[in-house]
Amino acid sequence: MLLFELPEDVLYHLLTYLDYKSLSRLSQVCKTVYHFVNRDVVWRTIAKGLLNTGITRYGTDIYPHIPLKERVKIAQNWYDGACKLSTPLSWKIKLLPWLQLDGNLLFLSQAADIGVYSLRQDNGRLQRKPVTFYSGHKGDVCHFALTDSHLISGGSDGKILVHSRRSDVSVELAGHNQEVTCLDSRDGLIISGSRDRTARIWTLASNCPRDTIPLYDRVWSVAINPTLSSFVTGTACCENFSPLRIWDVERSACVCSLGSDFRRGAGVLDMVFESPFHLLTCGYDTFIRLWDLRVTPRKCMMEWEEPHDSTLYCIQTDGNHMIASGSSYYGVVRLWDKRKTECLQFFQLTSKTVSSPVYCLRFSSSHLYAALATALHSMDFRHNPGHIR
Repeated sequence: MLLFELPEDVLYHLLTYLDYKSLSRLSQVCKTVYHFVNRDVVWRTIAKGLLNTGITRYGTDIYPHIPLKERVKIAQNWYDGACKLSTPLSWKIKLLPWLQLDGNLLFLSQAADIGVYSLRQDNGRLQRKPVTFYSGHKGDVCHFALTDSHLISGGSDGKILVHSRRSDVSVELAGHNQEVTCLDSRDGLIISGSRDRTARIWTLASNCPRDTIPLYDRVWSVAINPTLSSFVTGTACCENFSPLRIWDVERSACVCSLGSDFRRGAGVLDMVFESPFHLLTCGYDTFIRLWDLRVTPRKCMMEWEEPHDSTLYCIQTDGNHMIASGSSYYGVVRLWDKRKTECLQFFQLTSKTVSSPVYCLRFSSSHLYAALATALHSMDFRHNPGHIR
C-alpha cells in the first residue's frame, strides 16, 4: 500500500511526527502530496509551538484567512528578528500617540484627532492618506479603544467620546475632572481611569457613569476581563496599597489586590488579558508579569525583567508564546518568548541622539507597528524568509 492510500486520519497522525523542514521537503514530492501537506490541519501542531502564528494556547485561530504554512514561514523571522524597518508616518511636534489595529485598518491618534489608515492586503504597507478621521476632543486624545461598532476615546479634556463606526454619530460622556489616561471597552461596557484618581463604569446605553470608584491614586491602566464579570486597574503606586486591584463589575467592589512587594512609584502603565485567567502587566518597575487569577494573588506566575532597567510603556501578546514590549528610551522594542527567561530579540527604532518612548505597539501575523513621539514605525517580518520554501 502506498503512503497516501492510507486513511486521512492516519496520515494526519503520521505527519505530526515531522518538523517544518521535513514537511516542506515532503510537499515537493508531487502535486497530490503538495496539496495534502499544505492543509492547515497538517501544520497546526507545529504552529502552536512557534511565535505569533495566530494559534493561541487554547487552540483558537486568530488569522484563519491566512494559510498556516505561510504563517509558520513568517514565525521563523519573528524568532530570528529578521525584518525590514520603515517609517511610514512622521510629524514635527512631539505627541503621545496611541494606536489600534483592526484587520486592514490602522487607527492612530495624533493630538486631538484619530486617523484611520488603510493597510494594503498584499504587503501590509500603510497608505499615507487617512481614510477618515475621528475628532471632537478639545485637548489631545490620550487613549482609545475599538469595538466592532464603536471607537471610544478619552482625552486630556476629561471627556470620553463614543464614535459610531457605521455612521457620523458621536456621543459625549462627561464625568472625569482631569485627563482620561486609560479606558477599555467590551460588549457595551466601558471602564475609564483618570488622573482625578477615579475609575468609572459606563455603558453605551447611558451618558452618565453607572458608578464611580475612588482609587486615591492616579489611574494609568485598566482592562476588562473577557467574561465581563470583573476589571483590573493599574495605578501610580504612590500610596500605601498595591497598584493592581481587581474589581467586581456588578458590585463595584474590590475583589482582591495583586502582588505584595511593589516599590513606591512602581506604577502599572499597561495590561492585557490573555485569557479570563491570565493577565499580563508592565510599568515603571521594568518587569513584565504574568498573573494567574485562579491561584494566589500575592505572587505572579512568571516575570521577565527589562535588561536596561527601562520603564515598560506597553505590551502585547500573541495569546500563546510571544510578548512584544515597548521601552522608555530610544524607541526600544523587545520580543520575548515566554518559555525563556531573557529577551529574545531587540530593536532600536531611534538614533542615539534622539530618544522617545514606545507609547503603543500592535502587531499582526506579519507586521509590528510602534507609535513614538514623532513617528509611526513599521517592522515587516515577511522579508528574509526562514527555512521553509
